[in-house]
Amino acid sequence: MRMCSAPMPPRDPGTGELIVPMRLQRFLARAGVASRRGSEDLMTAGRVTVNGTVASGLGCKVDPSRDEVRVDGNLVTWGSAPVTLVLNKPAGYLTSMSDPFGRPCVSGLVPCDRYPGLFPVGRLDLDTTGLLVFSTDGDLGQRLLHPSRHVWKTYWALCDGHVRDRELEELRQGIVLDDGPCQPARCRILDPSEVSGIWRPRLPEFSTPVEVRIREGRKNQVKRMLGRIHHPVIRLHRVQFGALRLEGLEPGEWRVLDDDEIALLQVQE
Repeated sequence: MRMCSAPMPPRDPGTGELIVPMRLQRFLARAGVASRRGSEDLMTAGRVTVNGTVASGLGCKVDPSRDEVRVDGNLVTWGSAPVTLVLNKPAGYLTSMSDPFGRPCVSGLVPCDRYPGLFPVGRLDLDTTGLLVFSTDGDLGQRLLHPSRHVWKTYWALCDGHVRDRELEELRQGIVLDDGPCQPARCRILDPSEVSGIWRPRLPEFSTPVEVRIREGRKNQVKRMLGRIHHPVIRLHRVQFGALRLEGLEPGEWRVLDDDEIALLQVQE
């Protein structure tokens, strides 16, 4: 007598492991929507449905081969690749996905409806402009922000007054702020022609553009460092994160990073 065996569950084409029923937050994380913690936040906010029903309970399980999972109405499929993008942040936007007081947030500038689970990797102050990375890959975000990674962040600061190169030596040696010593920074005075595309039409009188590269990410750190040497920051713009640069994006514009650019984020100098 011929025996009929039950069909085998499908396997993940990337890892070869069996795709079996699992907790919803694990499925969302594996599908590249967000980290597990971020997926739980999406669930508790009522933004996730399973087969048309809102799934807010953290104990909910799904079968990826049978159940239909959606986030904000967008279908989530197993094996969906995580998305990482870069935004040229304008001034006047909070680095937050929402604000209880209704102030403008960077979430309004990036395609959260198209890529549910996007979150900013790090932050820029309200009046700071420039390069801000977003991702649905929680693991990538944690790696980039972990102190052990020492990712260099490059800022162009327009400082009040005439800054002399010797005044930057204190920053290069590691200036001490109210919350402790800073790691040595890489600094140089910029030629006005280098920043002509950032601050138009011309620089204010009695101001100096300075490049500051730091590995830390304390609140208002660059502003406080330059203020300590008596050259307050008038404007601040981030031009580089790790090896990733802003290229061809006007303020408020974004683009999805390709594989080569994502690889650049892994580079440590």
